[in-house]
Formats: sequence, structure tokens, C-alpha cells
Amino acid sequence: MIPDTLSIGELLDGYRAGRFTVAGVIDHVLDRVAQAAERYVWISRLPRETVLAYVQALASKSPDSLPLYGVPFAIKDNIDLEGVVTTAACPDYGYMPKASAHVVQRLIDAGAIPIGKTNLDQFATGLVGTRSPYGACRNSIDPRYVSGGSSAGSAVAVATGLVSFSLGTDTAGSGRVPAAFNNIVGLKPTCGRLSTSGVVPACRSIDCVSIFALTTDDAARVCAVAEGFDRADAYSRAVVQPARAPAASGAFKFGIPRAEQLEFFGDTEYARLFFDSVKRLEKLGGQCVEVDFAPFRMAARLLYDGAWIAERYDAVGEFIERNPESVHAITRQLILASNSLSAADAFRSLHKLADARRASDEAWGDIDVLVTPTAGTIYEIEAVEFDPIKLNSNLGFYTNFVNFLDLAAVAVPAGFRDDGLPFGITLVGKAWSDAPLLKLADRFHRVSVEHAGALGAALPAPANPLAAGGRTVAGADSVGQHSSAGQHADQGIPVAVCGAHMEGLPLNHQLTSRGATFVSRTRTIPMYRFYALPGGPPFRPGLVRVPSGGASVDVEVWSVPPEQLGSFVAGIPAPLGIGKVDLEDGQQVSGFLCEAHAVEGARDITSLGGWRQYLRTR
Repeated sequence: MIPDTLSIGELLDGYRAGRFTVAGVIDHVLDRVAQAAERYVWISRLPRETVLAYVQALASKSPDSLPLYGVPFAIKDNIDLEGVVTTAACPDYGYMPKASAHVVQRLIDAGAIPIGKTNLDQFATGLVGTRSPYGACRNSIDPRYVSGGSSAGSAVAVATGLVSFSLGTDTAGSGRVPAAFNNIVGLKPTCGRLSTSGVVPACRSIDCVSIFALTTDDAARVCAVAEGFDRADAYSRAVVQPARAPAASGAFKFGIPRAEQLEFFGDTEYARLFFDSVKRLEKLGGQCVEVDFAPFRMAARLLYDGAWIAERYDAVGEFIERNPESVHAITRQLILASNSLSAADAFRSLHKLADARRASDEAWGDIDVLVTPTAGTIYEIEAVEFDPIKLNSNLGFYTNFVNFLDLAAVAVPAGFRDDGLPFGITLVGKAWSDAPLLKLADRFHRVSVEHAGALGAALPAPANPLAAGGRTVAGADSVGQHSSAGQHADQGIPVAVCGAHMEGLPLNHQLTSRGATFVSRTRTIPMYRFYALPGGPPFRPGLVRVPSGGASVDVEVWSVPPEQLGSFVAGIPAPLGIGKVDLEDGQQVSGFLCEAHAVEGARDITSLGGWRQYLRTR
């Protein structure tokens, strides 16, 4: 039976076991979309025959060969999908892209199937989801209320079970506020982790592609596929290991704003739910510390009160000047207001931001993670239409600063008001702490709510069955200096993997089921050749050390509990084995190596630099 949640893990397990087919799942999804209550989720839906062409492309492939095999997803309509007009919720602006956005193509190459393009606040300017000529997107739980924006349709599509995950964008909170208002997870990655090539800019210097999912497991799977350095995007960055991040298990310190700095706009239930959330985090091993939130608010105010509104003008201002009647009145008013700004104003804003960054650094000396409400309240659509600018601004109180300060964030469900409307908190960490934030968010999520999105279905089981017991789970576990857990929570043995055991790939479960935890993505020293071995699925690479003519190869380092290492190694088939692998940072760790004789006739893929790059060529 096809799971109501369409969770990625359950779909992949079902495909492998033959309980259902990709064609059957996609037929089910298209029928569900056609029969769904009208919430103004979609701007365009792919014709059935186009979707089935993606299904047919998977016919010759195995579920073990692709990390998102047969997984349906939706795309915010300011992100390009080849063959579908991109409108950014402005029909007269629409254009036909020559290719899919970088992240979209990576997802399709990994087996994911696009279903359609979703509604948004026009030109991604807004946090309400009502500023669209395609209709005000309706909250998935109570249609009288806003869905949150600007990634409105993307969030509602996930919350109502129309797709497994979706892409949004996030400049000021557009990937987090809709998650909170629809009882789902919203990942706002570190700026530059996911390429923005093929994305209509809002504020290009701080734009992010975001991910919506029912669980942090699914968000992490998607991020692992979508991320990657893109030379075509000037703001793309290579993934690095964070110098400091919250512990995925054990003790950690989390900061909250001082009591007088919290703002709930008169919503006493949201206030109660936030303090209940603080108590749950303490039960999970967290120590609460009040921090001065003023520097974060100082940065947040710059988004519309500083010169960054001119960056929105740079993206679409000339179009608005030429076509004023084509643009939503509030969007037009906000963006054209930048006409009065000068170059001196821009420098003043840059200096204010530098001051805010320096002041906010003090908070990170005391905490591993900052915790805030995702939004201080939620509004009815009618109220927003009556007072559109002020109420929209209120929703950004806890979100606008994150990209300015180069932080990562995960919005996670945290409970419900008495009227059934959801409340969420956001876990904020330093740049590159995305993965451990997701793991901490998962622990919190599972003790806070019982059902997924607006479906009424139970949350899908965690990818690692040990997670429910509070042990470490797959994903980066870079423990902050305030953790008492040491360098690794389990004091495990570091093992380098370079193929199907990597995060999100078919054999990764052989690590996660043993309680192994992700440590880092890195590269070998340039003394190795890399091969695609014959056979499969699952398909496997061979890493061979050579005395000359070698290159660096991408690897992941995992920490394996000592008592589990023997059974893990025993399952490794010839011609692979465990030897010592030298990493570019000077470390030498145990890792997968291949016997040299076994690569005769195998395809040399060294020039590709890694296994994920090879999979995208298959």
C-alpha cells in the first residue's frame, strides 16, 4: 500500500520490496493532486504524459541505483524547470528556461520526478503567501489563515501529501515561515550550499534554495543530493565542516532571546508553546541561556529599512517600471521605494550589518544553537489583506536576520494552538551546521508532535531506528565545545567511504543501522585512482592508491561504534577491503580500498572527482 505521507524512506523501501511501482505511485500522486481541495497551490502542473516520461526514464534502473528513485516533488515557480514557463507569480514576466536550475537537475538526475510549479508571493517578496495573481494560497490546516510565504504552494503541497518534498527559496524566512504554519520541516541551508543558478533573484547576495519535507530525514536526503559547488553561480560555496555546531545527541547549550526581547504580538498561545518547547529541549539535554537578541534584530531591520531593497530592484525593477500594472500593488510599492536610495545609503547599510555581525558573535561564545519561535503569531488572510505591510513585517521578526549573518536554520513543528493551528520553532546555527541542526531538530520533532503535516498520519519512522531512543543518528555530528560528549558522542572509529555507503546512497543503511554517525565530507590526498567496478546493483567504486599519476577523490568520514566495526567489515565483498586512506587534511583513517587487479577493464572515473559526480553521468 502506498504510504499517505509519501516519505522518501518508505517509498524507496516499497520499491525495493516490490510492494508498489513508480508508475503506480505517480498515478496515485496525480490523482490525489487532481482531487485535492482548492488551496491555490499550483501555478502550473506538468501534463500527465510529461510526468510519465520521467517515470519511463527510470524503467531500466534499479531503486538501489539512485538516491531519490521515483520520488515526486514540487518546485517553487521562481526556480527553472526545463520545458515549463517560470513566472515568479507574474504572468507577464514569464519566460521559458533553456535548462533546469542546477539543483532541480541534480534532483532529477537522482531519480526524483517533478509534478509541477508552485504558487508564491510575487517575486518572492513577502512572508504571507497572498501576494499572487494566482490566488492567495490557503493554509493546509485552516484555509481561513495564511499559508506563509513566499514559498506558499511548496509548503502546502508537502503538508497535504501531494508530493514527498518541495523546493522553495529563502531570503528573509520564505523557507521557514510556511513550514511553521503547515506543521512541516523547513531547511534553510547555509548560503551557497545549494546553487541558485536558474533561480529568479530576490536579493541575490543572500538568496537560498530551501527544502520542505515532512521530516528532517527527508530534508537531509534531499539536501545531500541537491548540494554541491556550482562554478556557474558566483555565490556557490564548497561544503566545509563547521568549526562549531550543536550536538546531535548528549548535552548542548541553546540560546533564547531575553524575556523582554520576545515578541508574540498578543498571541498568548504561541508564547505558551514556545516556553513548552524550551522545556522539551532541556529534557533532551539542552542547557538554556538567555542571549541579547538586539544584534540579530539590528541585522533583520536592514532587509527593508536598509539598502537591500535596492537589490530587489536590481533583479526586477526595470521590468516593474515598464509594466507597473502587471505587478501586485504591494510588491510594486516595496520594490520601487528603493529609487530614493543612494550609494552612500548602501555603504551605511553595509557598515550597520558589519556592526550587527560583530555584536552577534558574542552570543555564539556561549551557545551551540540559537532557538526562536519561527513566527510570533499567525494571521487570517482577511487581516493581512486589510494591513498587508505591517502584518507581513511581523512575521519576519525572527527570520530576517539569518541570511544576513550567514547562518543555517531548520524550522521544525513544535505543537498546536487550541484551535488546531500549528506552532513551530527554528534552530539556528553557524554556517555549515545544517546536518547536525537537522538531527537535533529530529529529536525535538519526535517528542513534540505525533502526526505529519495536515495529513493526520503518524510521523514516518526515523531512518535510523536508534534515533527514537535518543542515540546519535546519521548526519553530521560536530559536537559544540559545550557538549560533554567529547570529539564524537560514541567515541567511534573513523572510516572513510567513497561510494554506495555515502549519505543518501543505497548502502548507507549498513552504517546508520549500526549507529554510525557522519563526521565530514573531505578528499583524499592526490595519490589515488578511482574506478567504476563492473556488476551491480548496487553499483560500487574502487579506490586504488598509486605511486604516481593520482588525484584527490571525494570521501565521507563516518564514526563507527567499535563494537559494530567487525560486523560492518565482515559484510564487505571482494575485491574491496579496509585499509588506510590518507586525507587532504593530514589525517590517516581506515577506509575502503580496492585490490589493484580488480580494476582491469573497469571504467576509470578519476577525472570526475567522486562517486556522486559519476552517478550523475549514468
